[in-house]
Amino acid sequence: MNLRAAKYLLVYIIPLVVAFSLWSANAWSYSALIFVFGLIPLVELFTRSSSKNLEALEEELVKKDRAYDWILYFLVPVQYAMLAYFLFQISQEGLSISTKIGMALAYGMSCGVLGINAAHELGHRSTWYEQLMSKMLLLTTLYMHFFIEHNRGHHRNVATDEDPASSRLGENVYTFFFRTITGSYRSAWRLEKERLNKKSLPFWSLENEMLRFQLIQLVLLGAIWFAFGWETLLFFGLGALVGILLLETVNYIEHYGLRREKKNGHYERTLPIHSWNSNHPIGRMILLELSRHSDHHYIASRKYQVLRHHEESPQMPTGYPGMMLLALIPPLWFRVMNGEIQRFNSSLALEKS
Repeated sequence: MNLRAAKYLLVYIIPLVVAFSLWSANAWSYSALIFVFGLIPLVELFTRSSSKNLEALEEELVKKDRAYDWILYFLVPVQYAMLAYFLFQISQEGLSISTKIGMALAYGMSCGVLGINAAHELGHRSTWYEQLMSKMLLLTTLYMHFFIEHNRGHHRNVATDEDPASSRLGENVYTFFFRTITGSYRSAWRLEKERLNKKSLPFWSLENEMLRFQLIQLVLLGAIWFAFGWETLLFFGLGALVGILLLETVNYIEHYGLRREKKNGHYERTLPIHSWNSNHPIGRMILLELSRHSDHHYIASRKYQVLRHHEESPQMPTGYPGMMLLALIPPLWFRVMNGEIQRFNSSLALEKS
């Protein structure tokens, strides 16, 4: 494996920290939370971001290098190992409620980075086995409908009020949580109904992927209850919820206040100016370039290792973990980001004039 690909092995530091949090079974169970939202934002304050893109020839070579795929694929068994270890550890006797909460938070970190972020990348791939791996990862955080809504809804409606995952100017993250979680779930049902109607297939059948997703998730919940009991099931639900809230916080910061123009009844094409971008290196590696989100929405089929920086895209003041923390304090978020949007819109207006 070459050094260019090896840097993405940094993503595996998350399951290592999560495993340590679960193994410690004491106050150190909060290690994963402190690492992700304490240490990483602190380090990113003192690291330089890089806007460098690959040359055309380099990009072609990197795109075909299977090492990047294997780094991604191996996250699937690792996430399932985290799930099994979490269930085993948290079901042990003698643990305090505080320790169990720390363990659930740690598992939630794994759900957010491995269970959903890796699933996001795999869900954009075209092969059946990569899409299957995406659904398997989403199962571990009980968010399988994301596979439908994200690919067929969010990417079509991004940066419009029709998209529940695009946060609005002046909307705080807590209001957004309720709107996006409920709206995305309803949207997934609607999108699947549309697909079935086009193929003249019955809604109430296993042809309906949303129905299959609910059944699969219920089977997992039943298996956890049967093997470990109600308390473990509740803490698993807490961990899954943490993963979901991490995803939706990321959605919040990625699209806050950005909107596509509507002309003659149609929205303009999604461009790099319609998503916030971050080039901070640690976030880029740990999140498999998710932070180069402007290019991802511009060309959704591009693999993570070849995502580009666009000079015209709006840039986040710091990396993803820092921006997520900022979002949790709405007055500070509005003070920083509303000013950023005003400056960005002013620069766009100057360019058009």
